[in-house]
Amino acid sequence: MRLTERARAKINLSLHVTARRADGLHELESLVAFAGVCDHLALEPGPALTLSVAGPRAVGAGDAADNLVLRAARELSARVTGLRTGAFHLTKNLPVAAGVGGGSADAAAALRLIARANGLAPDDPALLEAAAATGADVSVCLAQRARMMRGAGEALGPPLALPQLFAVLVNPGVPVATKDVFALMKLAPGAATGFGAHPTIGAGMDGDALFRALAKARNDMEDAAITAAPVISAVLAVLGAARGCRLARMSGSGATCFGLFEERRAAMRAAHVIRRDHPGWWARAAMLG
Repeated sequence: MRLTERARAKINLSLHVTARRADGLHELESLVAFAGVCDHLALEPGPALTLSVAGPRAVGAGDAADNLVLRAARELSARVTGLRTGAFHLTKNLPVAAGVGGGSADAAAALRLIARANGLAPDDPALLEAAAATGADVSVCLAQRARMMRGAGEALGPPLALPQLFAVLVNPGVPVATKDVFALMKLAPGAATGFGAHPTIGAGMDGDALFRALAKARNDMEDAAITAAPVISAVLAVLGAARGCRLARMSGSGATCFGLFEERRAAMRAAHVIRRDHPGWWARAAMLG
């Protein structure tokens, strides 16, 4: 029986870098939401663990043998005796090395598929451990729910019911490696940034309250990412100038940026205009939640 899952794009509505640990990992505070645009992953349960990759972004996904989908499956297999895996088929639609957690979302989708094939509960400790061992963002991608994420990605707040957020996601086609952006920030192990606390994101916030809170938040990786890929500043300028855009910001370590709009029609119009005027850019209107 073929099982399928959507691996939705992860959008960092905020991303505060608060410190760097002695072990080199960075401490973060981030409000994470998920978009309707996604990769698609299918599993045909069977005796051999394999992965095939297709779709418009398949080439950028790299060697299938190094894909996080297989790493996640192996991490879970190491924790559950007799685990049934099989043949994975990934349709890659999301930009790669783009700040939208595509690889992490794919890995989380793989864990959900294996859990379904083996009757594991969504909160099975082995599943959660495998997610954390696979990569920093895989844990938050498991449930695909908006929430605060802290630490190096391992400390997750409760799911948040955000008001409707209409967004335009834009990627200029330039891959940006997270490790390179962190290196450009030049934060020494054991040092704190002191950039200021994250605004409180409360349950049941209406749209105006959420926009006010997000306006006080930041993406502390933005300046370093622009140094690595100057085109990001152009993307932010285009989004910020779009009619109806209330906030433009970079997601994750870039180069994908998002604009938030009050109306769905305004977001769809902006995405259309950006695709027309910048045919080399990937631009999609999306609901976030």
